Amino acid sequence: MARIYISVGTNINRESNLRGAVRDLAQSLGPLQLSSVYESEAVGFVGDAFYNMVIGADTELALDAVIALCKQTEDNYGRVRDGIKYCGRSLDLDLLSYDQLICSEPVELPRAEILYNAFVLQPLAEIAPDSLHPVLHQSYQQLWHNYQSPQKLWVIPFQF
Repeated sequence: MARIYISVGTNINRESNLRGAVRDLAQSLGPLQLSSVYESEAVGFVGDAFYNMVIGADTELALDAVIALCKQTEDNYGRVRDGIKYCGRSLDLDLLSYDQLICSEPVELPRAEILYNAFVLQPLAEIAPDSLHPVLHQSYQQLWHNYQSPQKLWVIPFQF
């Protein structure tokens, strides 16, 4: 079994896409650990605010199967892959970590944005406070405690 963490973001049909993605991932992965849902301003472009969260799960799926599951789930919710990095997203699922694996292919693990985006680190620290970053060997709670950035986000009431 591998412990995985996936960040989830959406700023298009936010409530529907977030609920659907969690439902679909639970069908494929089994029981999920869910962070609170956070709302944050768009980063890197002018656009509607995002809903973000982090999901934890234990899976027997291989790394490439988890990546394929994330991409298929994004596609199911209308993800447009046009190469524009900073734009609205119907659904964005990023595998943050797969156990303590460190790699650059087929994806970068652990994902660098853990350290740079409050909308990733805060919900990750919420559900995995004592888990260690595979490279830095610091807990996500320590990393969040030391985090310094102007990014603003806030917890919103959200029912699944």
